[in-house]
Amino acid sequence: MNAISSEAVPEAAGPGRVVLLTTSHRVAPGLLSWPAWQALHAADRVLCADGAHPQLPYLREAGITVSEAAPTAEELVDACAGGRTVVVVATGEGEPALTDGLARLAGSGRVRMPDLELLPASYDLPGARLLDLVQVMDRIRAECPWSSQQTHKGLAKHGIEEVYELVEAIEDGDRDELREELGDVLLQVVFHARIAEEDPDAPFSIDDVAATIVAKLIHRHPHVFGDATASTPEEVKEHWLRTKAVEKQRASVTDGVPLHQPALALAAKLGSRVRTAGLDVPPPTDGGIGYELLAAAIRAEAAGTDPEAALRAAARAYRDLIRVAEGGD
Repeated sequence: MNAISSEAVPEAAGPGRVVLLTTSHRVAPGLLSWPAWQALHAADRVLCADGAHPQLPYLREAGITVSEAAPTAEELVDACAGGRTVVVVATGEGEPALTDGLARLAGSGRVRMPDLELLPASYDLPGARLLDLVQVMDRIRAECPWSSQQTHKGLAKHGIEEVYELVEAIEDGDRDELREELGDVLLQVVFHARIAEEDPDAPFSIDDVAATIVAKLIHRHPHVFGDATASTPEEVKEHWLRTKAVEKQRASVTDGVPLHQPALALAAKLGSRVRTAGLDVPPPTDGGIGYELLAAAIRAEAAGTDPEAALRAAARAYRDLIRVAEGGD
C-alpha cells in the first residue's frame, strides 16, 4: 500500500507533526528509547513502508497499530493536517525519497508544513560496527571466489605484511594511515576466525576469539577487576607475568618466544625474559658479527630501547642520506 487516507480536518487545528523514527540494525529489535516509545504511543498514525521491518512485531506486541504504507510527501503532510502526529518508522535506507520530498515542499513556500522531527529510537553501542565487519566477512567468504579458497597458512604472509605496515604508520605519525592499517590488521583477525568456523574437528568463531581474550585480560588485571593493587607500570607488569606464569606452566623462560620474528626483536625478547627472571646468562661473544648484534640488542632492551625500532630509525636516516646523494645535494 503506497497511499494513506486522512479525514477532513479544519485548517485552524494546525499542520500537525511528522516524526521520522530511526533505529539501528546493530541493536536487538524492540530495545527502543523511552522518548521513542512515548512518541509511538501518542501518535495518531504509525506508518512503515517495509512490512518485514524487524521492529514491527515488537511494536504490535506493545499494542501499537502500524500501517504498511509508503506515502508521498504530499500525502504525509495531508495526513498530519488538523494537528495530528504521524510517526514514520524508517527503513534501513532512512527514507531519502520522503525526506527529499518534504524538503522540496518546505522550500516551495506554498505549503503549510507540519513540524518535522528526527527521533533516533536506538543508538549503536561502542564497537557495534564490528558486527558489520563480521557480516561482511561472512558474505565475502561465501561469495568471493578468492576469499572462499583462503586458508590460515595462505593468509599468514598477509598478516605479517599488515602488521609491518601498521608499525610504519605509527612511526610516520600519519593518523589517517594508522586508522586504515588498524582496519587491515583487524580484517586479518576476522578473516582467520571466519575460516576457523569451517574446521571439521575444532571449529571456533570470532565470538570465541573475543571471549578468550576478554577472559585473559580480566585474569591478568587483578588490580582492575579484582582485589589486587598496582600503582605503577612495574607493578602491573609483575601481576601480568605472575598470572601468565601460572597459566602457561612453562618449563623455561624461553618457552613461547616465537623464533620466526625478526632477529633483533628475538634477541631483545630473550634478553628481556632472562632479565625479568633474574637469571645471569651472559650472551656468547666469540661468534662474529651475529653475536655482536645479539649483545647489542640485549644491551638496548636492558636500557629500555627497542633495538628493532632503533635500527629502523637509523635505516630511514640512511635512506634519506642516500636520496640526498642521488639528488646531488
